[in-house]
Amino acid sequence: MIKFALFARLEAKPGKEAEVQQFLEAGLAMARDEATTPIWFALRLSPTTFGVFDAFETEAGRQAHLVGPIAQALMAKAPELFAKPPAIEPIDVLGLKNAAGVA
Repeated sequence: MIKFALFARLEAKPGKEAEVQQFLEAGLAMARDEATTPIWFALRLSPTTFGVFDAFETEAGRQAHLVGPIAQALMAKAPELFAKPPAIEPIDVLGLKNAAGVA
């Protein structure tokens, strides 16, 4: 059961919004390769604010994600793309419904 999650809030530097969107869209391929990341969303919250929500069955899966390829790519691009360092928050999942198919 999915019980563990992360939410990362990302604020694009002025003029970098399209690059941030492309970066996050490219992250989907990496997320599909992470066996311990069954749920992953790239989000646009406002014209300049983006987010990533991902969820995991175990704390070990969450920790593996935090040191995995997506996190490494995010931190490598952070100085170039983001106005401030990504704010990454651990979240406890209290309930989940997923009736959607795979995108």
